[in-house]
Amino acid sequence: MRKLDKKKLIKKFDKQADKYEKYLQKQQGKMFRSKMFSKASGKTLEVAIGAGLNMPYYPKSIELIGVDFSPEMLKKARKAAEQYGIRAKLQLADVEELDFEENTFDTIVSSGTLCTYQDPLHMLNQFQRWCKPDGQILMIEHGISQFRSITWLQNRLNGLAKRAIGCNMNRDIQRLLKDSDLSIEKMDRIMLGSLYLIHAKPS
Repeated sequence: MRKLDKKKLIKKFDKQADKYEKYLQKQQGKMFRSKMFSKASGKTLEVAIGAGLNMPYYPKSIELIGVDFSPEMLKKARKAAEQYGIRAKLQLADVEELDFEENTFDTIVSSGTLCTYQDPLHMLNQFQRWCKPDGQILMIEHGISQFRSITWLQNRLNGLAKRAIGCNMNRDIQRLLKDSDLSIEKMDRIMLGSLYLIHAKPS
């Protein structure tokens, strides 16, 4: 992705920050987020943390490192960390350009991020590197459905979604996981097979 394109993408997410803060207030997706992210422990990295939608569900004992390239999203995440009593260090950065040391984190959290990366497979393999051997990678991701009619619609609307909000609707999450270096402990597909709840570990 060219530098100019990335700047445009950041602006798209800056404009959506207020909307995501409302999602946080409504605790949108509470059932799924609570189920997944209450399992976080130790030193935890959340990539593309956005407005901090997962803050209500984290154990207060974790040490959270949150990364996002949107300044407006990080402002919302900072407020959320204070509201929910989460010890958080928030970093303005493009996670695709970061390179943490190997075996740094006990938990890595990814929530709706694979749709935006230029190279999602590379990012999955980075999770593998950054996570401790006995750590965990917890993900809630959306992607291509297992139903043809929904898949057809996702493919038709993908260009519009990408231009409007910077999101690829039709990424094949199952294929990406299979091609990655991660070991998939458990994966559930819900919402017509388009939402993936993934518990992975380094292989």
